[in-house]
Amino acid sequence: MIFKKLLGLDLGTDSTQIYLKKKGIVVNEPSIIAFNNRTNRAVAIGHRARDMVSRTPSHITAISPIANGVIADFDMTKEMIRSFLKNENLPWSFFTDIIVAIPTNLTEVERKSVIDLLKETGANNVYLLEQPLAAAFSSYLDIFEPTAHLIVDIGAGTTDMAVISMNGIVVSKRLKIAGNYFDNEIIKGVKDELKLVIGKPTAEEIKLGVGTAIPQSEKFEITIRGRDVSSGLPREVKIKDTTVRSWLTQPLKEIINTLKDLIEITPPELVGDIYKNGIYICGGGSMLRGIGELLKKEIEVEIYTIDEPLTSVARGSGIITEKFDEYSHLLTDASLKVIEA
Repeated sequence: MIFKKLLGLDLGTDSTQIYLKKKGIVVNEPSIIAFNNRTNRAVAIGHRARDMVSRTPSHITAISPIANGVIADFDMTKEMIRSFLKNENLPWSFFTDIIVAIPTNLTEVERKSVIDLLKETGANNVYLLEQPLAAAFSSYLDIFEPTAHLIVDIGAGTTDMAVISMNGIVVSKRLKIAGNYFDNEIIKGVKDELKLVIGKPTAEEIKLGVGTAIPQSEKFEITIRGRDVSSGLPREVKIKDTTVRSWLTQPLKEIINTLKDLIEITPPELVGDIYKNGIYICGGGSMLRGIGELLKKEIEVEIYTIDEPLTSVARGSGIITEKFDEYSHLLTDASLKVIEA
């Protein structure tokens, strides 16, 4: 038991990660909850719930209560977070303060919803931190200097991109095309072209196994199983990386076009800094084979993948917990005002 604990929280569409000051990331669970429709009670949360996706009977539903980076189901998200905060790796304390990373360009209502959620799960103080800033901290970029850094966070629900200079976000854009969108395009492609019905877990297996953004020196192939569209019977097919790449071309083009639009509205001097400093990518989508090379070809700027891209936002939030007094001016508190240093 301790008197007070300070947590860094990445409330992601795909996973929820909690950083405990002086301990590191102690909770890393899928943002999924399975509940009984008859009793409306949770039956599994996190890893156990993920195993149930697309495999449950009719009276049990497994969902992600966070969609496109925002809370889609308040009550289910509250139940999920409450469970995560009871993790054995988190000590009980009289007071709990949470720094939560949020997407850019959220409405005031969406931001207040996050604060209300965490207050109702037991947090005494809630501080908001925009995800690109958190990712920049995890890379130890010097965001306090008058030079620009461009961060692109390709998560599960959204792609968040922002130009950071002088410890603040200058311009930013967010689009609802990211990892989950890739999965849906694969599901659609398999059904339309291969006449096979598959679920999200299989689509993700395909993306991780043979997904590529540009042609690779090595050829990839994967065998998957699903339900035949015509007969309704089980069938097995092989899928090559070239086929999957054709399904991902359009969403990748959307991300590139949005990135170009962001650079176009960036002040000219900062664009020069971006050319010099490069673009930093993170999030699960940044692990798609060849995506860095594709961005470099299209934007003509060096691309760097942040170390441990899946945990970069949570680790960035954690760095601020370690030096809260020094970095508190980067945060917004429950009154939705920036904290004075």
